[in-house]
Amino acid sequence: MMPDDLRTVDVHIPAGLADRLGGPGPGLDRRALEALAIAAYQAGELTAFELREILGIESRYELDRFLKVRGVYDPVTADDIRHDLEDLRAFRA
Repeated sequence: MMPDDLRTVDVHIPAGLADRLGGPGPGLDRRALEALAIAAYQAGELTAFELREILGIESRYELDRFLKVRGVYDPVTADDIRHDLEDLRAFRA
């Protein structure tokens, strides 16, 4: 469900670049929206829920697939790796 308080953002780029990126219209508009939203998500400015809301993606599973297809993965911290190693060692014991 889309919120009632939507904002429109105009992006001005040279026509030749727009043509190369998919031409004017909904395809290019969608690519721009996705790029902006993914960049904000990767920067920690959007949560996964907010990213789903912006892109109109209904489930977390669909979002995971959407991101994976685009080569976007959740960040892995040193603590994540340590916990995984601890789990592996406990499993092997």
